[in-house]
Amino acid sequence: MRWSEIGGERCSIARTLSVIGERWTMLVLRESFRGVRRFEDFQQRTGASRPVLAERLRQLTAEGVLRRERYAEKPDRYEYRLTAKGLELYPVIVSLMSWGDRWMDDGSGPPVLLTHLGCEGPLAPTLACGTCGDPVTARDVRATPA
Repeated sequence: MRWSEIGGERCSIARTLSVIGERWTMLVLRESFRGVRRFEDFQQRTGASRPVLAERLRQLTAEGVLRRERYAEKPDRYEYRLTAKGLELYPVIVSLMSWGDRWMDDGSGPPVLLTHLGCEGPLAPTLACGTCGDPVTARDVRATPA
């Protein structure tokens, strides 16, 4: 199977990877959640080449993860904003960050700390059961084909 065909699989992980599974895409999403909206800022913050970045923004827009909005005319200038679909990727980004903080640390600690605005406490992602609220790990879950 070719990578370009992965989105046609009957697998939610494969379908998700067809949209966000490319490294530059993940960095664009990281910056989107940090408030970056303009092409030049994405380029500066990610280090992606102009053609690669343009293609990733086009794909994320086509998939409905980002929306393109004009903010200036003559010449037309656009910015990219997360949609509801894009905002729902936040737990994915935070979980990847948390994993990196734990397993890819270079000895200097986490580069970014998250604080819950509601209570000002440090934020650590936790997967919890939607029914009882208990935290869960991979050993607490059974995956059953639908």
